[in-house]
Amino acid sequence: MSVDNEKSNFIWDIIDQDLREGRVERVHTRFPPEPNGYLHIGHCKAMVADFVTAERYGGLCNLRFDDTNPEKEETEYVDGIMEDIRWLGFEWNGGLYFASDYYQQCYDIAEDFIRRGLAYVDELSQEEIREYRGTLTEPGRNSPFRDRPPQESLDLFRRMRAGEFPEGSYVLRSKIDMASPNINMRDPVMYRILFKEHHGTGNEWCIYPMYDFSHPLGDAIEGITHSLCSLEYEDHRPLYDWAVEHAGFREPHTDRHGYKTFGPRQIEFARLNLTRTVMSKRHLRRLVDEGYVSGWDDPRMPTLIGMRRRGYTPEAIRDFIDRVGLAKADSVVDFGLLEFCVRNDLGNKTSRMMAMLNPLKVVLSNWPEDRVDILEQENHPDHPEFGSRQVRMGREIYIEQEDFMENPPGKYFRLRPGGEVRLKGAYIIKCEEAVKRPDGSIDHLVCTVDQDSRSGSEGSRRKVKGTLHWVDAGTALPFEARLYEPLLADPDDIDDDTDKKDFISRLNPDSLKVTQGLMEPGLGDAQVGDTFQFLRNGYFCKDRDSTPELAVFNLVVGLKDSYRPQ
Repeated sequence: MSVDNEKSNFIWDIIDQDLREGRVERVHTRFPPEPNGYLHIGHCKAMVADFVTAERYGGLCNLRFDDTNPEKEETEYVDGIMEDIRWLGFEWNGGLYFASDYYQQCYDIAEDFIRRGLAYVDELSQEEIREYRGTLTEPGRNSPFRDRPPQESLDLFRRMRAGEFPEGSYVLRSKIDMASPNINMRDPVMYRILFKEHHGTGNEWCIYPMYDFSHPLGDAIEGITHSLCSLEYEDHRPLYDWAVEHAGFREPHTDRHGYKTFGPRQIEFARLNLTRTVMSKRHLRRLVDEGYVSGWDDPRMPTLIGMRRRGYTPEAIRDFIDRVGLAKADSVVDFGLLEFCVRNDLGNKTSRMMAMLNPLKVVLSNWPEDRVDILEQENHPDHPEFGSRQVRMGREIYIEQEDFMENPPGKYFRLRPGGEVRLKGAYIIKCEEAVKRPDGSIDHLVCTVDQDSRSGSEGSRRKVKGTLHWVDAGTALPFEARLYEPLLADPDDIDDDTDKKDFISRLNPDSLKVTQGLMEPGLGDAQVGDTFQFLRNGYFCKDRDSTPELAVFNLVVGLKDSYRPQ
């Protein structure tokens, strides 16, 4: 999403109406990730929605970590998430907060709910609570502890806070309606006992609020006006509103910034469903933990840290999210659109270089052994300001193996026995012989050079249909190319976080292929993260696994594009 006053969406239409009616004076949003893993491309939709919406209206956007589950949350993820947000070009101008900042306020509100008969301490086990809750077609049953006197519940709750009881022995539940057609309203759990060290508060607390209780209160405390979230939380909105209302935030009041508000309003939008991509956080964690990928930053991962390592740009990702847009109805987005955006962005940014992924040696038989030509090569055909570079050409060169065929089909314009091609920025060569090994495979080609056909000379006007990239054998540097494909094999498959079919069985066995290639020497000076177009092969980014002896380049995206945006 981009800030474009000519554009709109249903969320901005709602906000426009809220401003006209005086429901809010200033727009205030928040981006609330849980620090239990790294952000992935699916989170970007929410991130962009929150930050761009605030920017559009000259408002504020908070970053708040919803850290209410100490079992899975780590400071590593907090730091990584902040780095990802900044990499995409956003800053939390409303401030940095944690749900744990409000533990005491949430606790105080919970005590108030108990005194007012809006909450009670329950002794049912987790399994029993589930059994008592009922089904979509059958109402739930009241817990035998539902009518416990408020003073008794208050005493038990304080003893829970003091650490007197083991995990699972007691919970605090909201007292709403066990017959509600919305299961989320059937006395949901507000607090559970958990003796786990918290990444921020240490061992200060042994009871922790549930997300559905702490999240709306965090929004209300911070003065959030519009709580933007994915469609899966639509059924939770009545509970969100219940917590905000009964905590007293629905009455007209002034927020902590001095603006009039009626409390936060939750608005849901469709989540991002991307083909061939694993986006369930628990599935991503399994890929990491069981060694299917090298880590959270594996270039095959849809995490922002993985995409950054692969060579995706923040501009491309934001363009992708902008094209997807915000809608109310779920839809599936073709992975090809993301690749299109990456390719579209890199096309105008990257220099063109020559590298062979699968080199085939060519000996130029009529080229003197001691002769060396220095040739000029443009760095970008459409951007002369990128300049040019000089490359060496001697008697032996390398081309791609796929650029030669002994028995080619019709309309094959690359090298064949007796055929001619032009070497980019160099000469026309003709294949005279394919020298083979004992097993019948091709060892090298013997070619002749048209000495009068040098690029830029009078003789270069002679036309041949094929042009090949190449590297000089005497100066070429070895490198490792890592070629990536999407994680899921089926072009139409999406990760919907269900176990109907184990997603491991759906993984693409060809998601990573490694080949040893040769590149022109100018690429030896590339820094980690530098990206180039390897002519006729794709866009490649230098990886952090590179060593002084062997550079490693990741395939960012290929050159072929079958996707056509609407």
